[in-house]
Amino acid sequence: MTTNKQNIQNVQLKSPEDMMRALAQKAKALRLEANLTQSSLAVRSGVSLGSVKRFEKTGEISLKSLLNIAMTLRRLDDF
Repeated sequence: MTTNKQNIQNVQLKSPEDMMRALAQKAKALRLEANLTQSSLAVRSGVSLGSVKRFEKTGEISLKSLLNIAMTLRRLDDF
């Protein structure tokens, strides 16, 4: 079982870029699990399609857009 201290240590070993890519991969997996296209996620979340595409490709996104996507995917409590 992983403790919070171990989770914090694992996070510290990753660069911000690694964390961004990991968040993007998780969000994409959740989108696909919900049977949403990038376009439908963009419409439902109010985030532009270009931002959704860029996020899934590079991990770059504004905090507001990330939270809008998380809310749409019903994962806002994860934050």
